[in-house]
Amino acid sequence: MRNAAFTCKLLLAGLTIALAGLPLTSRSQTKGGADQPAITAVIDRFVDAWNRQDAKAFAAVFAEDADFTNWRGEGASGRSKIEEFHAPMFATIFKNSYQSYTAINTRFIRPDVAAVDVHWEMTGATDAQGNPRPDHRGLLSFIMTKNAGQWQILVMHNLDLTALPPTNSGKSATKNP
Repeated sequence: MRNAAFTCKLLLAGLTIALAGLPLTSRSQTKGGADQPAITAVIDRFVDAWNRQDAKAFAAVFAEDADFTNWRGEGASGRSKIEEFHAPMFATIFKNSYQSYTAINTRFIRPDVAAVDVHWEMTGATDAQGNPRPDHRGLLSFIMTKNAGQWQILVMHNLDLTALPPTNSGKSATKNP
């Protein structure tokens, strides 16, 4: 009888501890609730600004102290520098470009921090001489933060995946055997 009571108390304590952790686990692993549409809206504004070749509107989705790195490893720090970086390209090689996204994958690290991968496609870009470039596809990797109720891009890395052969697995990452 004493063993049964001890076992019951032990199971009850374990269950209490396990259930106490559920809200925290559930919240940190959530798909975002109301935040996912807000993040998607930022990405929509990012793409819309790109398609209008509007460097000011493009930079506006970034945090004031954001960092940007393009697929060549070139970059800019700070919203105003990100705008300055893009303005000449929007007037030349990207002036007729059109960008769209095919998928958004979000992982909430904390309720106010998210890692966001955006698979993109682009048409209409030219080289420096004005010759059409092939259509491109790639991956934007964002760290986004929520400040004063608004989501912004804090860090952005852009990957051009055009030159990579498609994988058979349908997954973007593979493990070494």
